[in-house]
Amino acid sequence: MTTFRTLDDIDLAGKRVLVRIDINVPIHDGRITDDTRIRAVATTVTEILKKGGKPILVAHRGRPNGRPDPALSLGLLRLPLSQAFSAPVTFAETGAHRTAGDWADAMEPGEVLLLENIRFYPGEETNAPNFAQALANLASVYVNDAFSVSHRAHASTVGVARLLPAVAGRQMEAELIALDKALSRPERPVVAVIGGAKVSTKLDLIGNLMRKVDQIVIGGGMANTFLAAQGHDVGQSLCEHDLVDTARDIIRKSAAANCTIVLPSDVVVAEEFAANAAHQTVSVDACPFEAMILDAGPRTVADIIRRFKAARTIVWNGPLGAFEIRPFDAATNAAATAAAELAASGRALAVAGGGDTVAALNASGAADKFTYVSTAGGAFLEWLEGKTLPGIAALQSNEEEFA
Repeated sequence: MTTFRTLDDIDLAGKRVLVRIDINVPIHDGRITDDTRIRAVATTVTEILKKGGKPILVAHRGRPNGRPDPALSLGLLRLPLSQAFSAPVTFAETGAHRTAGDWADAMEPGEVLLLENIRFYPGEETNAPNFAQALANLASVYVNDAFSVSHRAHASTVGVARLLPAVAGRQMEAELIALDKALSRPERPVVAVIGGAKVSTKLDLIGNLMRKVDQIVIGGGMANTFLAAQGHDVGQSLCEHDLVDTARDIIRKSAAANCTIVLPSDVVVAEEFAANAAHQTVSVDACPFEAMILDAGPRTVADIIRRFKAARTIVWNGPLGAFEIRPFDAATNAAATAAAELAASGRALAVAGGGDTVAALNASGAADKFTYVSTAGGAFLEWLEGKTLPGIAALQSNEEEFA
């Protein structure tokens, strides 16, 4: 893995520090319903304060498409951020006859400045040079602590990193180290769990992983396409029948790459997609025509756990079944618990990420015991696919430019 600089490598005393963070938190009726991302940025911001720096926070909420939207203002987050940092946070209100530069110039030691939603400005998403320069003019150091938006070539992730000495924040640093250990330099054997509804959304992912891991466990609705490719009748299950040839090709290419594709041997089926629907467990070759596959069966789960126990690294993206409704969360919960226990005991490194994945692991109670759970969503998926993330590449090239 290409190296990158961190907060350990730069003097912050007396300097204004532009910090890209992710505080795109869910808000309902004016209340934050999950403050995980706010708590996560506290480590970096408080360290900058302790080192005498003046943090200027750059963040977004939602997709305002380059124009102001009062419903997506960051002003609501000022107090929660102040509480998380145990420091005063000033919100740089727009339209108050003061520019962002004016707010920055007025900063006092120990104070944090929160800029308005960066996506209110069209120059952000187009990475306009003049907008990136305007951001760079606010500070003398740039810190990227938002892996989750680093797959975007925006002004606040790429443009500024080319204009100021740039380093990774503590959250970014932890994420990059965990991901490096999981795939770039893993301890083997490596087992990947890939779930989700459709094979079509995971083709790049599987194509990259088959060259890097020893086994790929296929779960969720996408497993049905592979079962159909093997000649099994999947009844009324979600299945991309037009991709059965693609699934067969994946199995063939994986074998050539010495990577085993692991599919269910038994499944849980029901005639309706509803909580606590009447259901039964059947062999994969015995799915009733009128039923749909909604979860992996106990024999499959036992096989997955056996493979986990023999592994040294586990990479997880996507649930094994319809985890949103009971009892079709059973396979995901059981396998996640097993992976979590192996990670907690030090027998395996377990890294997971992706929106549905995080929700599933939180629901199972296993998330806290995984080695690392990424909330990055799209950035995590693109990393698994082997793609270059512009925000990370900018940090790495910056190390050479400002060395």
